[in-house]
Amino acid sequence: MHRITTWLEDHLGADRVVLALSLARLGDGVGNSILIVTLPLYVAEIPAPWVPLPTPVLVGILIALYGYVNSAVQPLAGALIDRFGRRKAFIQGGLLLMAGSTASILLANTFTELVAVRAVQGVGFALTLPASLTIMKAATRRQTRGGAMGVFTTMRMVGFSIGPLVGGFLQSRYGFPAAFYTGAGFIVLGMIAVQIWVTDPGKASAGSARFKLFDRSLFDPALVSLAGATFVMAASVAMMSALENQFNARLEQTAFGFGVAFSALTLSRVIFQIPLGSLSDHIGRKPVVISGLLLLAPATVALAYAGSTLQLTGVRLIQGLATAAIAAPAFALAADVARSGGEGRQLSILTMGFSLGIATGPLLAGVLAVVDFHFPFYIGAILALASAWVVHRYVRETVRSTSSS
Repeated sequence: MHRITTWLEDHLGADRVVLALSLARLGDGVGNSILIVTLPLYVAEIPAPWVPLPTPVLVGILIALYGYVNSAVQPLAGALIDRFGRRKAFIQGGLLLMAGSTASILLANTFTELVAVRAVQGVGFALTLPASLTIMKAATRRQTRGGAMGVFTTMRMVGFSIGPLVGGFLQSRYGFPAAFYTGAGFIVLGMIAVQIWVTDPGKASAGSARFKLFDRSLFDPALVSLAGATFVMAASVAMMSALENQFNARLEQTAFGFGVAFSALTLSRVIFQIPLGSLSDHIGRKPVVISGLLLLAPATVALAYAGSTLQLTGVRLIQGLATAAIAAPAFALAADVARSGGEGRQLSILTMGFSLGIATGPLLAGVLAVVDFHFPFYIGAILALASAWVVHRYVRETVRSTSSS
C-alpha cells in the first residue's frame, strides 16, 4: 500500500491530502448520483404542484434548482474562503448539509417540499467544491497538477458510476428509503476521510483585509473561457438525466437499464481521466481540452439516435472519454492561472460554470424535448463546437510541452 501511495505522489502529485479530498468526492458522487435514477421516480409518486407540468419538466426544475442555487452561492463561498481561510470547515459544513438533505428527501411529501430540500443540497455543494479546489491548489505542484486533478475528479466519477447502479437496485428491490439513506451514508464517509487526513492550510493565502466578492481577476479571459467549457461539458452530459422516462419508453428498458447506460460515461471517465490529466502535464492542457470538446459534439448528437440500451451505453462511453479530456486539464489550468489570495473566488468561476451546466442541461432537455426529442442534443453539440473555438482563441497555455524540449 505504501508503494502505491508513493507512486501516486511521485508521478501524479496525489499525496494524502489529495487522496482524502478525492475520497470525499467519491462519497459526494455516490450520494448525488443515486438521485439521478431515483428522483424522477420519486417525483412521479408525489402530488403534482399547483400548476400541472409534465414529469420531465418537474425533474428538470429540481435538477436545475440544485445547480442554480449552488452556482449563486459559490462566488460568496469563494470570497468567504479567501477572507477567512477556513477551507476544511467549509468542506465539512457543506458535506453535512448534503448528507442531511439527502436523507430528508423522504420527509418531502409535496413537490414544494422537495424543492426546499434540493435548495439545501445546492448550498451544501457550493460550500464544498471551491474549498476543495483551493486546498488542491495549495497541495499540488504545477508539474503534476493535471495528474492530481485527474485523481480528484476520477474519484467523483467512481462515485457517479456506482451511484446509479446502487440507486436503481435499492429502489427496485427495497424502496426509496434504502436508496436515500445509502446516499447520505456515503457522504458521511467522505466527511470522515476529510476529518482524519486533511490539514487546513489556514490563512496562508487568504485575503488579508477586506471582504471582496468581485474584482478584475474574476474576468480573466482564460478563466471565463474555461468556465464556459465546463458549462458546456456538464450541460451536454446532464441532459439525459431529465429524460429517463422517455429513454426507458423508447428503448423499452427499466430504471436499472437506464442506470447502466448513464453510468457508462462515468466508467469511461474513471478509465481515461487520470491518463489524460497526466498527459496535460506533458503536452499542454489546452490541446487536450479542445480535443475533448470536439469529440463531445458528435457524441452528444448520437445520444438522440441510440436504438437500444447497448447503443446508448456505447455513446455514453464516448461522451465519457470526451469529458475526461476536458475536466481535469481545465481545472488544473484554472489552478495554474489563479492568483494567490483570490483562489477561492477565481476557482469558483470554473465550478460555477460546471454547476450551471448541470442545472441548465436537464432543464433545457426537459423543455425542448416536449417539442422534439432530438432538439436539445443538437443544441449541446453546437455549444461544444463554439466552446472549442473560444478556448483556442482566449486561453493561454501554462505548461511547456516536454515533447518539444
